[in-house]
Amino acid sequence: MTMRIAFLASRAPVAQSAQTEMVRRYGNVPKEEADVIVALGGDGFMLDTLHETIDLPAPVYGMNRGTIGFLMNEYSASGLLARLQAAEEEIINPLSMVAMDGEGRSHRALAINEVSLLRAGPQAAKLKISVDGRQRMAELVCDGALVSTPAGSTAYNYSAHGPILPIGSDVLALTAIAAFRPRRWRGALLPSNAIVRFDVLEPEKRPVMADADSVSFANIRWVEIATQTKIRHKILFDPGHGLEERLISEQFT
Repeated sequence: MTMRIAFLASRAPVAQSAQTEMVRRYGNVPKEEADVIVALGGDGFMLDTLHETIDLPAPVYGMNRGTIGFLMNEYSASGLLARLQAAEEEIINPLSMVAMDGEGRSHRALAINEVSLLRAGPQAAKLKISVDGRQRMAELVCDGALVSTPAGSTAYNYSAHGPILPIGSDVLALTAIAAFRPRRWRGALLPSNAIVRFDVLEPEKRPVMADADSVSFANIRWVEIATQTKIRHKILFDPGHGLEERLISEQFT
């Protein structure tokens, strides 16, 4: 059986060169007709590809032509068909974000890694945190806060001293960014079906922006975040190099 492959590449010259070589060797079809989509780039491009192909049935196999490459497999132009046939599939559910701005406009976005709120001025943000409709923190003074999926827990979340979450743990990380009050508060672990709400306190004096996988909205008043279980991103990894192994390895580097 012939495998129909769609090759997508970032704008980086090294990714564009790899795409040219791959298409020469294996052919190319439109992503809508593909059995598998091969993304050539870094983690940012992989996230863009997953968002772009959200309604397509084909899984995505990433090959690192970027920097970190946490969501990517090692690049090699040889033996791709055998690697794709042997690849193991991981399922990722994204977060959905609903944000209301100061003009009363509602904004929606999906995030595979995390949804973050960040101060947008010289003063720290003030946030109220509620989980499933119950107030859990009346006031968090900080540079920001984020909610991360297990797949995204080694990205911004980990840099903000949040925990690395095992794949399949059904847990979300709520992590503070440079918390001032409560002093050094690091956050909380929440069940994946929790609905998290941030209300921005003193928004005129302490403006806040919201970001979902680099899709940003300014002048935010409140944000609600929940796991979107109806969306299932399918990512392929070489055997022994899936997300679970990478999450473990990241904690020993």
